[in-house]
Amino acid sequence: MKDEEIIMHFKVAAEDKTNHRYSGVLVHPTSFPSPYGIGDMGRGAHEFIDFLAMAGQHLWQVLPLGPSGNGNSPYQSYSVFAGQTLLISPELLIEKKLLTEADVHPIPEFNADRVDYDKVTTYKTSLFKKAYEHFRHTADKNLLEEYDSFQSNNQYWLDDYCLYMAGKDYHNGLPWYEWEDSLLDPTPKERASWMKLLASEIDYYRFIQFAFFSQWYELKDYANKKGIAIIGDIPIFTAPDSADVWANKELFKLDSKGYPLEVAGVPPDYFSATGQLWGNPLYDWDAMKDDGYRWWIERVRNQLDQVDYIRIDHFRGFEAYWAVPAGEETAMNGKWKKGPGEALFEAIQKALGEELPIFAEDLGIITPEVEKLRDTLGFPGMKILQFGFDGTGESTFLPHQLSTRNCICYTGTHDNDTTCGWYEHTNEQNKDKVRRYMNTDASSVSWDFIRTCLGTIAKYAIFPVQDLLKLGSEHRMNTPGTATGNWEFRYRSGLLDEGMAKGLKQMTELFGRWG
Repeated sequence: MKDEEIIMHFKVAAEDKTNHRYSGVLVHPTSFPSPYGIGDMGRGAHEFIDFLAMAGQHLWQVLPLGPSGNGNSPYQSYSVFAGQTLLISPELLIEKKLLTEADVHPIPEFNADRVDYDKVTTYKTSLFKKAYEHFRHTADKNLLEEYDSFQSNNQYWLDDYCLYMAGKDYHNGLPWYEWEDSLLDPTPKERASWMKLLASEIDYYRFIQFAFFSQWYELKDYANKKGIAIIGDIPIFTAPDSADVWANKELFKLDSKGYPLEVAGVPPDYFSATGQLWGNPLYDWDAMKDDGYRWWIERVRNQLDQVDYIRIDHFRGFEAYWAVPAGEETAMNGKWKKGPGEALFEAIQKALGEELPIFAEDLGIITPEVEKLRDTLGFPGMKILQFGFDGTGESTFLPHQLSTRNCICYTGTHDNDTTCGWYEHTNEQNKDKVRRYMNTDASSVSWDFIRTCLGTIAKYAIFPVQDLLKLGSEHRMNTPGTATGNWEFRYRSGLLDEGMAKGLKQMTELFGRWG
């Protein structure tokens, strides 16, 4: 296939009627090797894409790409539209003459295996301020035209976001619902006054968003031209302290001061005996319906511009969501409430087209109603191999129980332990089941899981980079229900080498996945 044909193929892959089966790797860009304390969109990202191409893989899955808020979680973002500026590559800013070599030095000594977000933020913010000053005095007409175009194309979210971030800085990081009334819920005159007062800070935030998206789209183009499609991630809910809620209060269930009346979560499940209390404000679905689901249409449109597929986290919440009274300490005392169901996606399809390349994260408490919604819409669901070997019963996550090609088989996800870590800590009964089912001695158990995943009928097979690297529990990305130590995983340069790529390609081709 020509490059253009490959890209178009992925754009319609969710409804692909061929027998092609695809595979790829889950890794967030923060995990890439980099001398700057956190993975970015520079050399480490390009080397990873080269590895995927060499290994015969066609999918790269990322976590949400927005600016992380509470606990550095990409699922608690300051905006569902904005980009995570910590991913901006200083090297690429140097290439654009927005930084000099002298600007980036000295580089602090960073941990090569973990992200220290505070240390990285301090260092990179100083770089971005320097880049902004260079940009303000640039004579590069092409760059200025690109900036103007970016502002024009993203005005529907950019102005709100930049004012919100400048407002947070002005209030020393306080959440918006603790601001004075003139910015908490400003009149047009009050908003204009704040825009004037915070003009320089607003311009700075516009610039770094421009820098992020310039680099991201270049990276996406690089991936697509190598036959790699990117799977993005949309959390169903938004963070309470976010530009999204601040600028669209009428679309959320809030009290008069902006505090949630009820918050999101899930009841007790595999990950937590007391449930998970996420704390996100709940949508006013009636209000959203009244304006034709405008906000959600723009959200999906924005994501499909950035990635080739979208994984929707907590898909079951569109059928029914767990509503917990504000102030509860756990998620146990919530109740199920009906979501918008098919109506939301019909509105999105009407606006964006029938063929939506969406994956449904359908884990947790899944009812026949949720399954019906997923299948009516034609969205592939998720099958997690680790879940198949937990316990003695016949699990629907086991390969021989898969009843449809229209699903994604994962060895594990960002919320699971690594496969090596899971195997080390699981009971002997589960270990025995793995060894007998996979006909292995489990000496390379994560690759046993990868091979089994590739061999399923599932149209898509995806495995975290930790499983490729045979890493243990200390390298997992997230432990649900814990507040610290998450989202910090990094791997070192050179570990994804040519030998590993050749082995993965041979295994992929053995099981007839498209290469």
